[in-house]
Amino acid sequence: MRLRVEFTTEPFDLDEAPRHAVVAREVIQAAELDAVDVGPFGNTAEGRADAVIAAVDALLRRSLEAGATRVSLQVNVIADGPEGAPDGPEGAPEIAEDGR
Repeated sequence: MRLRVEFTTEPFDLDEAPRHAVVAREVIQAAELDAVDVGPFGNTAEGRADAVIAAVDALLRRSLEAGATRVSLQVNVIADGPEGAPDGPEGAPEIAEDGR
């Protein structure tokens, strides 16, 4: 399964990136992710589910320790299975269209 995470940290500072924002960026850029896009008002990263979940865990812990008062995030499953369907968990049984 592949995931995409979008996140922001607060409080904002338009003059200089706050320490928590720098830490969050460092965590995401150091993670084993396939795609990372960092910006001043939001950040996006994609990768294998286990890598994204580990990165989100580190992101939350380290950015809060660095002074973030709020972390907003959204995690989406990226369609990459057959016919655009998301891959299921490894080893999960396939379910037929009729539910069996």
